[in-house]
Amino acid sequence: MDMDYINRAINIKELLEKGQVLVIYGPRRVGKTTLVSNFLKEYSKPYLSKTGDDIIARTILSSEDLSRITNLVEGYSLFFIDEAQQIENIGKGLKLIVDSQKEMNVIATGSSSFDLANKIGEPLLGRKRTITLYPISVFELLKQLPKSAVFSMRDTLLLYGGYPQIVTEKNVSRKIELLQEIVSSALFKDIFELEKVKSPQKILDLVKMLAYQIGQPVSAGSLANDLDIDAKTVERYLDLLEKNFIIFRLGAFSRNLRNTIRFKQKYFFWDVGIRNAIINNFNAISGRDDMGGLWENFCVVERIKRNAYIGIEKPNYYFYQSYQNQEIDLIEEMNGYRAFECKWRAGKLSRNKDWKTEYPENPVLVINKDNFTDFF
Repeated sequence: MDMDYINRAINIKELLEKGQVLVIYGPRRVGKTTLVSNFLKEYSKPYLSKTGDDIIARTILSSEDLSRITNLVEGYSLFFIDEAQQIENIGKGLKLIVDSQKEMNVIATGSSSFDLANKIGEPLLGRKRTITLYPISVFELLKQLPKSAVFSMRDTLLLYGGYPQIVTEKNVSRKIELLQEIVSSALFKDIFELEKVKSPQKILDLVKMLAYQIGQPVSAGSLANDLDIDAKTVERYLDLLEKNFIIFRLGAFSRNLRNTIRFKQKYFFWDVGIRNAIINNFNAISGRDDMGGLWENFCVVERIKRNAYIGIEKPNYYFYQSYQNQEIDLIEEMNGYRAFECKWRAGKLSRNKDWKTEYPENPVLVINKDNFTDFF
């Protein structure tokens, strides 16, 4: 498929509001800067664009000195600060801007929600709007391409994921090189630089362990035993990996259902291409022994991205598994329930008698390799 750029689901023009900072989170290299840059190309008023890597801008914005900050931004209709998590006291600096420049629009991007959220949370209370830009979704592709074209991209998306540079790259060998470069140089950058992790190798070992166990319920205790570190350290590392948009977790659903596995969680990757690069497995779909977990990861993350982009207000997400091997891969909770099983091939559902008895009005829907475009 010949594509130079994929239109993203986020419309900055519709989200901007004077007196509010538009904060755009997302992984490194997912297209945040490109998204804002494309918006600014069409922006007709004067604007100022800076980055957290700029030492002068970083010094001024972290100074909490109103006159210095005003001198930087005065006269512009819009101020954009990229990689804002690099700047100390950025929340206070942005607060001074929105409070003193009443007619100015402000955009800030960050690749570490943990670090940036800590810096802007209290200072910008009531003064920010937060959105997340994910790797390219099936939902976005369907907005731009015929369903048949998106269907034909299925196996490529499963192997190489949805990072914009990967999706638009035509050469398979180059796709793999780019993914490996992202993993080696960008993926863990904020964790190692901003969080001062004492044992980087343990985090890498943990991520690889999770990559091999996608779709399987695990506990911090079992991961700690395998890594030979304490459970609290594992929990901290898991939290950092989540806050830096590498993984996310699903908790166990237990309401009204008997014999449920309650104290384990499932961890998935925001991008399956990154997951495959971490374990260096780009084998063809027909020859893989991990299709169950890979397809489950793909389906779960595509549902979450789709729901976020159509404006559903943060459903709760769960998996269900009982000690009698009854299971449901994804449960969405918001004004009721929607339940999904992710089956690569169409066929018999997993056993879920207890769910059918307790929630007869919410049948389990099956997402398979032939109908996936109907659900994303």
